[in-house]
Amino acid sequence: MPTPIVTKGDPILSKKTVDVPKNLFGTKALAEMIADMSAALRATEHGVAIAANQIGLPYRIFVVRGFVMEGKERGTEDPDVAFVNPKISRLSRKKELLEEGCLSVPGYRGTIKRSFKATVNAYTEKGKKMERGASGLLAQIFQHECDHLDGILYVEKAEEVFEEEENHEIEKE
Repeated sequence: MPTPIVTKGDPILSKKTVDVPKNLFGTKALAEMIADMSAALRATEHGVAIAANQIGLPYRIFVVRGFVMEGKERGTEDPDVAFVNPKISRLSRKKELLEEGCLSVPGYRGTIKRSFKATVNAYTEKGKKMERGASGLLAQIFQHECDHLDGILYVEKAEEVFEEEENHEIEKE
C-alpha cells in the first residue's frame, strides 16, 4: 500500500526541505524513498509529479511521471524521473496565467502565474549532475514542485482558488 499523501494543514508542507546529503546518493535508503514517492504518485488518478514532503519526507526531492517527461500520453509506462536537490536556475520573463491543482489540496484548483520556460539543475539518485530545460506543462511542474520543497503551496500564490466540479450522475427514477 502506498504511503499516504499529506494534505494542506500538515506542518511538513509549510517547512522548507533540506538537501539530500551526499552520503545518501546511490544508497538503498534513497532508492526506497524515491520508490515510495513514485508509488504514492502512481496511486493517484491525475497526479503528474510529487514532492518528498507530500509523503512526509523532509528532503529536497521531486518525482515526475515518465510520460510527462517524454511528452507522451498518460498510460505509457516510461519510468518516473527523480530530481534530487533541484534548484531552478532559469525562468523565462514571459509568464502565463495557468490552472493548477495539487495532490495535497484535494478538491480545489486555482489560477497562478508561472514562467513559460524553466530550467532545473539537480542530481540523479546516483549523484550524477543533470540539467533539464522545459516549457509548458513541464516548466509549470518544475515551478510547482520547487515551491513545495520551499514550503509553499500553490494556493498561497494563486490569483484565484475554486472548488473542483465533480461529475455527479443524476439518478433517474
